[in-house]
Amino acid sequence: MLLKEQRSLQTPVGVFAEVNSGIATQPDQARFYKQLIPLSTPAAGEQYAFKVDLDRCTGCKSCVSACHSLNGLEEDETWRDVGTIHGDLEGASYTQTVTTACHHCADPACLNGCPVLAYEKDPKTGIVRHLDDQCIGCQYCALKCPYDVPKYSKSLGIVRKCDMCHSRLAEGEAPACVQACPTEAISIIIVNTNNATGAAKSGGTFLPTAPDPAYTVPTTQYVTARDIPANVEAGDRHCVRPQATHLPLVVMLVLTQLSVGLYICGLMPSVDRVSQLSRVVALVAMVIGLVNSTSHLGRPLGAWRAFLGLRRSWLSREIIIFAVFSGVASAYTAAGFIEQVPHVIILLLAGATVLTGVLGVVCSVMIYHDTQRPFWKFWVSCGKFFGTTAGLGIGAYLAIQCVVGDGELPSAQVIALVLIGATKLGLEATQLPAARQSEMTPAKQSALLMLQPLQWITAARYAVSFAGILCFIGAMLCDASSILSVCGFTLLLAGELLERVLFFKAVVAPKMPGAIT
Repeated sequence: MLLKEQRSLQTPVGVFAEVNSGIATQPDQARFYKQLIPLSTPAAGEQYAFKVDLDRCTGCKSCVSACHSLNGLEEDETWRDVGTIHGDLEGASYTQTVTTACHHCADPACLNGCPVLAYEKDPKTGIVRHLDDQCIGCQYCALKCPYDVPKYSKSLGIVRKCDMCHSRLAEGEAPACVQACPTEAISIIIVNTNNATGAAKSGGTFLPTAPDPAYTVPTTQYVTARDIPANVEAGDRHCVRPQATHLPLVVMLVLTQLSVGLYICGLMPSVDRVSQLSRVVALVAMVIGLVNSTSHLGRPLGAWRAFLGLRRSWLSREIIIFAVFSGVASAYTAAGFIEQVPHVIILLLAGATVLTGVLGVVCSVMIYHDTQRPFWKFWVSCGKFFGTTAGLGIGAYLAIQCVVGDGELPSAQVIALVLIGATKLGLEATQLPAARQSEMTPAKQSALLMLQPLQWITAARYAVSFAGILCFIGAMLCDASSILSVCGFTLLLAGELLERVLFFKAVVAPKMPGAIT
């Protein structure tokens, strides 16, 4: 019976031909298949984009598996993810699975932030491609992208991401995720880039619970015939996880800011040996910080290309300015030991050192402010970074003055140190009360991180900083102040390192909706 039935079975093409045989008009193609990729290439002002039919998505993760297999990804590497959104619609529960990958934005943040131009937006297709050979593994694109798209590969030392299987599209083949979806929930369409930009900038909808589309103008279209509740939220909205520590960046930021602050304090009138030692310590701190920062790169030998993104990347600007800072600071430090150098040259070198150092700290602030993460907003990051610059600079200068100077601490400088330290601690403390907010905002998530899984780091940060301030107050009141001042600076340095650890670990990274955990 089965063999007899098999002889009468038709292939999809055969069924299509049989049904439409003898029809002079255009065949009714929609009855048999759905067009999942465009039959033409984008025209001027257009680009390819993903289209996701939420009503068809079942969360089976076939797209994830197909993407992983076709692109040969590592075991824990994914370029496409599946999450959920849920809420309450007229008394009934609402749950929807969401598949997401790179949105091939009209104004991609990853491309704008890359210091070595390792991203390109194809002028013909609009696909945002990552150039693996150009990447140095700085991971700044991962911080810039609000959708958690670029993924860092430790084994390769570079970042990689979805490229919409552009080589398949070029041959008329559907991308892996499109081809693998059993319900045809994913397809490729052509969109007008100007229309997408206008809709995003005017507050148009993208996907509820997703980051604001105005920042990068994502082109992916999510469609559904169902009503989406007003109270919809991501499945992982209430799950707070500490982020990566980025220890090389912690050390680099703190030591470069210490160096800038100490060079500024070294301009104050003092005996020659205090001024000279201050410059030497500042130079050593700068060298350790900048050299240590290269260990954060997956491919440090390619760091010389950082000047390529100078026009649009704050990371490029920071690298270039700190490179200039290291040169003029070295010359300024060396000039202090050469009597033949004219005083006017030393003044010019001092001014150039301070100017480039301050500009470098400003660039550091802008690097993180430019990621649009609330925890790193401009005035808070500015207060933290310049607070470290001033506090550690004064602390180091006072310790040096006690050790090689006359052993006395000027009360005005100690008071300034106390005020700066207390103000900075107060600024950080203003981020903690957000834990009592009723809504689960990014500010509340960061506060909960600092008060729960990171509570010991938070407590230690305040404890050692207070102890360092007290040591300097004690050193001012005691005759034998060298030990107390050195201990005070050491504690202040430890406190700033802990604060910078919290700076990275307590930030909330924006992302597409994740799964319920």
